[in-house]
Amino acid sequence: MTHSADFEKALAVGRPPNVRKLFPNSRALLVSSKVMDRAMQAKGNAITIACNARSYFIVRGVLQAAQRANAPVIIEIAKSEGGQKSYCAVNYWNMATVVDALCNELGIMVPVAIHADHYGIKDAKDLAAAMIEIPTMFEAGITSIAVDASHQPDDLNLLANIAVNPLIPSWAGLETEVGEIKGNSGLSTPEEACFLIGGLNARGIFPDWIALNNGTSHGLEASDAGIQVDLTASVHAAIAPYKVNGAQHGTSGNSSERLREIANRTATTKANVATALQMVSWGLEVNDYGNAQLDANGNFIKVAGEGMTEELWVEVVAYADAKGWKKGDYKSLNLPFENRLMAQPAAIRERMSKRVEDFVFGMMTTVFNAKDSAPLAIAAILKAGSHDLGPKGARIEDPADWTDARIVEKAKSLSGDKGEAGNFDD
Repeated sequence: MTHSADFEKALAVGRPPNVRKLFPNSRALLVSSKVMDRAMQAKGNAITIACNARSYFIVRGVLQAAQRANAPVIIEIAKSEGGQKSYCAVNYWNMATVVDALCNELGIMVPVAIHADHYGIKDAKDLAAAMIEIPTMFEAGITSIAVDASHQPDDLNLLANIAVNPLIPSWAGLETEVGEIKGNSGLSTPEEACFLIGGLNARGIFPDWIALNNGTSHGLEASDAGIQVDLTASVHAAIAPYKVNGAQHGTSGNSSERLREIANRTATTKANVATALQMVSWGLEVNDYGNAQLDANGNFIKVAGEGMTEELWVEVVAYADAKGWKKGDYKSLNLPFENRLMAQPAAIRERMSKRVEDFVFGMMTTVFNAKDSAPLAIAAILKAGSHDLGPKGARIEDPADWTDARIVEKAKSLSGDKGEAGNFDD
């Protein structure tokens, strides 16, 4: 486990200003997600798990898994899940408070980042709202953000990233995205990635991660088609001079074998897990791909004695049926049933979190090679002697080549297929 003396030193210098202000007496090591990126890079062929905090039970189980694996972890929520129109009780503005409280209760001594995932900017209206909203999220304890304007054309994607960057603290973890996550439709290309990262580099913006549409999708998967490892590796090789690593979205629906291949063959250091954790916490049967299994009648299989009570599960299904919801809509059950779940007996609540803990521990240790990486994360903090680890890369692009006008002109030469239209948020 992490040496206590080093933990104390990291606690003294590693917590960002917003975290110190919110939780002045806390012993939770809430940090920038740059810490996780550096730790995984130092270990090599390792990925930090970024778990979507759709419920209290998931957060609790994930933190227990991280402590058990002695690995740093990212707790995150996406705009669709935890924004102003959220379908989860955990959101952008209370996530840090929930995590901090649990870390103190459970005695968590590994670094934890609080990540605003998929902060979507789909149009000018979203951009205007972002200028107001992003600062409020950091005021509430966010330590990392994924700016996702990938729904827009390449030039507008880049320009949106540039526009909101002054609102993001320099110490914060930063993720950007090229190619909206929509399965095998509209796959990202090395050319598009170099355009986005090169333009940001010219403006003095150095993301820690880039997310791609590399063949996977959010939510429930009907098959294991999933991540295209060769495509991912080729994109990462193209942007290697910029020292930007990969963030893998939509891991549900991908086998452990394929996820290990992502760790071993690409520059991926962050991987999101969402839908699988929701299903695991509820007590549903889940396969190696993170997909909840269906019975002969096409219904989810509730494992007796696991997750929520069988009686409450009957109510959950009845509620969904009354709404006319399909299996992919079950994510919307998180908000209306959170308090019902919290009102279950302690033994039931504990088994919900324990099931998440065991699932995440297995991914951390046997799939993502993150076991015992917490000391590397703390070492990165101590080396910097600060909450601000600074950028990995440096400016290599000429700003004169990346004015707003030049960005618009350059984008015209990109030939990437954006794929089918539709709402691919999860």
